[in-house]
Amino acid sequence: MESEKEKMLSGELYQASDPELVQERLRARELLQLLNSSAPAEPENRVALLRKLVGKAGKNPWIEVPFYCDYGYNIQMGADCFFNFNCVVLDVCSVQLGDRVFIGPAVQIYTATHPLDAQTRGAFWESGKPVSIGSDVWIGGGAIICPGVSLGDRVVVAAGAVVTKSFPAAVLIGGNPAKIIRYLTPKE
Repeated sequence: MESEKEKMLSGELYQASDPELVQERLRARELLQLLNSSAPAEPENRVALLRKLVGKAGKNPWIEVPFYCDYGYNIQMGADCFFNFNCVVLDVCSVQLGDRVFIGPAVQIYTATHPLDAQTRGAFWESGKPVSIGSDVWIGGGAIICPGVSLGDRVVVAAGAVVTKSFPAAVLIGGNPAKIIRYLTPKE
């Protein structure tokens, strides 16, 4: 029989109140408290805390605080990734970031979702869908990336966009729900 964690990671319905998951969220909250109170003048300490929190962080990772996430270990960051102030990543499933992903302030990335059926939702079942973001992506401030979204390389997400579906490489997207505003040339 699958554990609640195994169900969570595979995108099946699971109970977040499972003791193992509660403990893992508490671990993340403790690391987040240390990260969010870390001194700006001690960047090595901040990076060390970040590396304890996330599943993978390539070279030169940076997160401006405050930063929030569910578990941390489901976040995989490539090289030279940057999160600006006040970002939230609900990482009940995998969040894959390529290299040189720049994330503006107050961006929210959600893998967590809930059933549409009120009775199932009311019994505290939830699930998740992974998010994948390619390399050289810029996500403008206040954007929301919804569960199951995949963004190709060189995508630019306009500030405030609500991204509810996947997009190919080299496009500028914006709006609610986000749509392609234009295709980007190789030099953009």
